[in-house]
Amino acid sequence: MTGDPDVAGDASSLLVVIDMQRIFGDPESPWFTPGYAGIVPNVDRLVAAFGDRVVFTRFLVPDDPRGSWAAYYERFPQVARPEARPLFALTEPWAGRQPSTLDEPTFSKWGPALRTRAGPAETLVLAGVATDCCVIGTALPAADAGMFVRVVGDACAGIDDAAHERALAICAGFAPQIVVTTVEEELRT
Repeated sequence: MTGDPDVAGDASSLLVVIDMQRIFGDPESPWFTPGYAGIVPNVDRLVAAFGDRVVFTRFLVPDDPRGSWAAYYERFPQVARPEARPLFALTEPWAGRQPSTLDEPTFSKWGPALRTRAGPAETLVLAGVATDCCVIGTALPAADAGMFVRVVGDACAGIDDAAHERALAICAGFAPQIVVTTVEEELRT
């Protein structure tokens, strides 16, 4: 495949499931993403369709936050405590499957580790949370690095619907490097 962003379900793309973790799905969490539960079925459909071409990312708190991250965790000290560590696990239906994971202490998941995971793929397909933070934070630097990126809008959720839609609109403005698709488009053969 050419990595063409308009080719849904091409065999060379890598599905990157961003941060489908308890900390974003738990209503008691300070980082709760309200649309989280609603996208689980769509994300799982994508996971099934992409088979072994899937990596799950997990946002983790660094052991020693520095710079702006130190200030960030001063704002959210409850997530940096040892007793919060279980919140960083993947949620079901994926936790029990023990999928391939990539852990990063940053909003963006793009970098050498994800580039290596992509292998010869020229296209990343992004799903997960939050559209207005980690998803867009991954899409932009990946496109800058020369990857085609497809953001699956109905398999992502933001901090609220308005933030989700704004992030998708920003992504769409980067076509052809970044395009916004749907689950049905991705599953098309």
